[in-house]
Amino acid sequence: MQKGTLYLIPVPLAEEVAHKTFTPYLVDTINQIDTYIVENSKTARRFLKEAGLKTPQKDLIVHDYGKHNRNDLGQFFTELTAGKDVGLMSEAGCPGIADPGADIVAEAHKRGIKVVPLVGPSSILLALMASGFNGQSFAFWGYLPIDKEQRTKRIKDLDLSASRYKQTQIFIETPFRNNQLFEEVLKSCKPNTQVCVACNLTGEDEFIKTQSVYNWRKEEIDLHKKPTIFLLY
Repeated sequence: MQKGTLYLIPVPLAEEVAHKTFTPYLVDTINQIDTYIVENSKTARRFLKEAGLKTPQKDLIVHDYGKHNRNDLGQFFTELTAGKDVGLMSEAGCPGIADPGADIVAEAHKRGIKVVPLVGPSSILLALMASGFNGQSFAFWGYLPIDKEQRTKRIKDLDLSASRYKQTQIFIETPFRNNQLFEEVLKSCKPNTQVCVACNLTGEDEFIKTQSVYNWRKEEIDLHKKPTIFLLY
């Protein structure tokens, strides 16, 4: 029996910006499948409705891939193995990029299931595009250590790598700790290091600014509870 295809379906990065995310192919795809693997069924169903889903919500099969349901990956592959196409959705942005959905994709490859990524917004790449930094050599580090001493050391290491290898260093933080992280970046990096702050990408209050640590130290910005990407160069 031929197996189904796993479609990786991007979702908006911010509220009220769905029109910036949808492509005709995405809309066609979600109307050809009725089974989804998602992090949060409520937000996933809302996105599908906004995207133009014509299938009645009651007819959908939605597998919850929340943090408490990740021990047995096999449960998510019943339909795919039976030949049905399935959509994988993240909470925001592209599935598998700084996203636990990567485990689903890896398992799909192990099971010989075709994987098709759809075009959509990645906050990491959008921030890199808008930073003015090196887009040919870059590294994404995800979340830095919570321990203050370890975090300071990591930031200094990234600062050194940025200058030594001319490589853009990208990282994120839980939104309610953004201000503390940014303060540590300004304390730990060299004055001439360039820092880009990309906040609430694609949102109405989107903020993207690049300047030296020296100049950032003269400003006050509030990043509390705002999804933010930090880049060093």
